Amino acid sequence: MNPNQQLHDLGQSLWLDNITRTLLDDGTLQRYVEELAVTGLTSNPSIFEKAIVDSDAYDTDIARSSTNDTEALFFELALSDLTRAADLFAPIHKRTGGVDGWVSLEVSPVLADDAAGTIDAAAALHQRAERDNLFIKIPGTRAGLAAIEESTFAGVPVNVTLLFSAGQTLAAAEAWMRGVERRIKAGRNPPVTSVLSLFVSRWDVAVQDKVTDDLRDRLGIAVARRTYRDYLALCRTPRWQELTERGVMPQRLLWASTGTKDPNAPDTLYVEALAAPDTINTLPEATLKSFADHGHLGGNMPCDGGDAEVTLARFKSAGIDIDALAEQLQREGAAQFSRSWRQLIAGIEAKRKQAADAEHIGTGR
Repeated sequence: MNPNQQLHDLGQSLWLDNITRTLLDDGTLQRYVEELAVTGLTSNPSIFEKAIVDSDAYDTDIARSSTNDTEALFFELALSDLTRAADLFAPIHKRTGGVDGWVSLEVSPVLADDAAGTIDAAAALHQRAERDNLFIKIPGTRAGLAAIEESTFAGVPVNVTLLFSAGQTLAAAEAWMRGVERRIKAGRNPPVTSVLSLFVSRWDVAVQDKVTDDLRDRLGIAVARRTYRDYLALCRTPRWQELTERGVMPQRLLWASTGTKDPNAPDTLYVEALAAPDTINTLPEATLKSFADHGHLGGNMPCDGGDAEVTLARFKSAGIDIDALAEQLQREGAAQFSRSWRQLIAGIEAKRKQAADAEHIGTGR
């Protein structure tokens, strides 16, 4: 049994952190499902930028599109891919009662500080997708929290993205619970599935030049352990239990940014450290294949946080303000996705112009 299947049997879902048309067309995604225990996938603006701008797989659709709105054209392309992926995962979604088999599409990152715009965009994308197993990704920013609550109340499944700390994660969980509780009060069917995406490796990148070697690549795991402990404590509260008794599926933790960035660290570092039942790990392709090849499944992530607080205290002594850094990482993450978004839109526009120029030359006009 390969290590990926072992993780799956432990109770952790392995999702692919990538989507391209080629993965769908050549059967690679199907093979990952069959051989590497992949049961879902995630996407973001950076992933789509590479998929669309850096390949010719989408050029024909771009040339044929009748829309003059480049952002609308992007969502046409993205939904075309993600609905195909959602259909591929539909049997898993059905077999697991909606626990697994999900794909994710992010609202425009330029809406990160626009709650009303995010709410409208999330509802529109969810309606266009017409898939029960497609999450709409909303960042866990201040504006995002309001959008998470309203979108949940409206029945939109939300993948809360850009979470970097236990505090941010619990705030996002609160927003989701408020939305579900409002559904109950309004007499609506309460279950609305959601996940909480905590970004891990970016912590270690942020402090790699600020700490001694014995602390390298330890901060992200410590933050994840603290978050897991606090998340499990939330799951034990009467408020959470009341929701589950009403048939509401628990909001699961999803480990994101789990590819190793340090070339001197094991390429399976975060996968091995984040093994925990009833969670999700979304993996870059290289990490997914590396773990299948030579990963090792040791013990589960400690439910009590293990050495998280001791480790975090050492970082504090080294001058790292964890709370301030969490806010900084969230701002930087939103800014990075916005940059990728602008590059994505510019790249699609350039492809449209190239296609139009080619048609002009071909027709002699």
